[in-house]
Amino acid sequence: MRAIRASEIGSYLFCARAWWYRLQGIEPENQAELTAGTELHRAHGRRVIAAGFTRALALILLLVALVLLAAFCTRRII
Repeated sequence: MRAIRASEIGSYLFCARAWWYRLQGIEPENQAELTAGTELHRAHGRRVIAAGFTRALALILLLVALVLLAAFCTRRII
C-alpha cells in the first residue's frame, strides 16, 4: 500500500476528478493555462516578499527617526 501525501488530499478535495486523472497518468490538456497560472503565482510571491522587505525597512527607518528625535530633544533640554 502506498503512502498518501497531504498534497494529494488537497488535490482530491479541490477536484476529485482531476486527482483521479493524475492518478491514472493522464496529463491535463490546458498546459498553457497551468503554466501561465504558475508564473502568475510566482510573480505574486515575489511581490509579497518585496512588500515584506519594504515594510521591515520602513519600521527600521521609523525607529532610527524616533531615536534621532529623542536624542535631539534630550540635547535641547540639557
